[in-house]
This record gives sequence, C-alpha cells and structure tokens, in this order.
Amino acid sequence: MNPHYTYLLIDIATIAGPLALSFDKKVAFYKRWRRLLLPMLLTAAVFITWDAVFTERGVWWFSHDYTMPFRLFGLPLEEWLFFIVVPYACAFVAACLDAYFPPKPAPHDWKPPLILAAILLAIAALNYGRAYTFWACGACGIGLIAAWALRRKAPQFNPQRFLLAYAVCLIPFLAVNGLLTSLPVVLYNDSENVGIRIRTIPAEDVFYGMLLILGSVWGMSARAGNVPAVHV
Repeated sequence: MNPHYTYLLIDIATIAGPLALSFDKKVAFYKRWRRLLLPMLLTAAVFITWDAVFTERGVWWFSHDYTMPFRLFGLPLEEWLFFIVVPYACAFVAACLDAYFPPKPAPHDWKPPLILAAILLAIAALNYGRAYTFWACGACGIGLIAAWALRRKAPQFNPQRFLLAYAVCLIPFLAVNGLLTSLPVVLYNDSENVGIRIRTIPAEDVFYGMLLILGSVWGMSARAGNVPAVHV
C-alpha cells in the first residue's frame, strides 16, 4: 500500500461503519442528514480556519510521508475530510444511544458541563502562553457555556446525554487519534501544550474534539425545531 494514502484510509475507516449503519430501521440516522449538514459544515469551517492558522504558526504540522501531496491553506485534503467524518460518526453514536437507550424524562442538568467549563477556562487562563492548551480548553469552555446560554434555542439538546455520548465516542476517537499521532501523521510542538499525553495523544485533543462534536450535535438539535422537551 502506498503510505501516502494512510490518512485517507483512516478517514474512510472512521466513517464507513456509521454511514452504512445510518439506514438501520431503529436509528434511521439518514433522516437527520438534512438537520446535521449545515451545523456540521459551519463547525468544520471554524475548525479548518483554526487548523490552518495553527499549522502556519507551527503549533502542529502534517507528515508528507502519510498524506497525499495536495495541500489547501497548508492542510492536506484528508484533514479537511476529518472535520466531516469525525462529527458525523459521533453524531451517529449519539443517535444510537438515544434509539437503543432512550433517556428517562427529567429536567436537563447543566451543572456538570458548567463545572467542566469553569475548570477548562481556569486551565486556559493558567496556560496563556501555550497556544494549543489555551485555545482548546478556553474555546471548549466557552462553547459549553454558549450551549447553556442558548439552551432554549435547542430544547432537544440534553447536556447529560451529550457528555455520555462523547464519553462513548472517546473510545474510537482516541483510537483514530492514536494512529494519527503514533505513526505520526500529525506532529505537535510540545512548547504549545502542557505535555500531558494519553499514550501519544496530547490531552488537549479531548477538549478540541469535544468542541468539534458539540458544534454539530447542538446545531442538529437546534434545527430539529421547538419540539417539546423537559428542560430548565
């Protein structure tokens, strides 16, 4: 196999299962495609811009050994696809949890995500000089607070279920990131992060990924309309 297709094959493997199972009758995730498309693309646009700036500034960069030669704004095509396939796969996992393990009617508890947001903002403030730590933790904290502040725009969005779904998604997310960082496809400037790794994965990736998924899942819920839901 040509090693230049490595990242592309990782993208394909990430989305293949969720895409094929989107037609499962119980989940019927294909019916949500229209609601997911716009928020997923808007979130991808934000992250691609962020990614391009950080690549240009040397916060991270991509190996030419495991990516195709085409670059757009300094990013390999496969990196652009990453911001589509990962949110899609995680939104699919969240839909599966709702379909097979529906939540019991109860008020939405925003305390855990707000406490997490406060912790992340504190970490960001303490690491102002480390670009990845500052922006990943700070932006994720602000994103969680924004989801709470705009909760009436997306009454179907359940913060507890989101955190549960993301915890489940972390298993495949870390597996994919483990491949990307161990080969490595993507390399990091350790002066721009706190240096804590989950094997080869910077800890900041967890919150970078959470914000990426939050944008798509919250946006999909907002586009579902003002369907009655128990919320506070």
